[in-house]
Amino acid sequence: MSTRRTFLPILAAAATPLPASAATRRVIDTHTHFYDPARSQGVPWPPKTDPLLYRRVLPNEFQQLTKGHGVVGTVVVEASPWFEDNQWILDLALEYPILCGLIGHLEPGAQGFAGKLGMLTKNRLFRGIRLNGDAIAKGLADTTFVSDIQRLADKGLVLDAIGGPEMFASLVGLLDRVPKLKICINHLPFDPLQDPAAQAGALSAMAELGRRPHVYAKVSGVLRKRNYSVPNRADAYRPQLDELWKTFGSKRLIYGSNWPVSNRLADYATVIGVVREYFEGKGSSAAQNYFYRNSQDCYQWIKRR
Repeated sequence: MSTRRTFLPILAAAATPLPASAATRRVIDTHTHFYDPARSQGVPWPPKTDPLLYRRVLPNEFQQLTKGHGVVGTVVVEASPWFEDNQWILDLALEYPILCGLIGHLEPGAQGFAGKLGMLTKNRLFRGIRLNGDAIAKGLADTTFVSDIQRLADKGLVLDAIGGPEMFASLVGLLDRVPKLKICINHLPFDPLQDPAAQAGALSAMAELGRRPHVYAKVSGVLRKRNYSVPNRADAYRPQLDELWKTFGSKRLIYGSNWPVSNRLADYATVIGVVREYFEGKGSSAAQNYFYRNSQDCYQWIKRR
């Protein structure tokens, strides 16, 4: 399974997030998960021991909770290492037009990768795969792995990368081998590494990624617990957001909620409200880029409604 961020369930601070303006009434949420533990085969994630997440999570619930927030589509990100679950999401999209893309799960370097990729890309909603940082670092020395990543790039598909700051150097190495690959780094901003030398190296690698034109930053991990609550105004997170703005600029930052995992910190209104406040402060064009246009440039998702 891909590495997944975990948090304790806690309450957000009391202040109400800012409402949507006209500039951000079209939103593509590029990071949601859907699954159904009631299926006969069950699900590989989340575990039964997780009372918040281990339940049926389907698009009808997402559509209801995002009403009034301008969400017109979502790119679903894999929540399962089972190959068959790629098709499960694609079939789910037949019923729910709000699903405008899928970042699925395949293992580059594994036998049959090319054939499975060919099967999935017959559906235009399939937009790429997600890998964790350890798999990427290990794969750099594997010529079959790199060749399979090249297949992604050749098809214009995206590699979503999940991990932490130590992953940045591996992403630079992968781009040195596959320069035209689109990469979307998940769940930024990251917490800094404790070792000063390691953190300096990570910042240097992140700056290099900022210079690579096909690298996008998914700002989907903003909220943090501070003094037993979760601040819900942008000022609490401004230094980290400013660093991402400085590195990636207005045209490569992308909105994602990480719903329903985001419920561990706050409700959807708070998650979107914090970043809406920040990016609307950058101006109408920057907000439209972040919430809509940049995700189209990255994923080439399919407009379905």
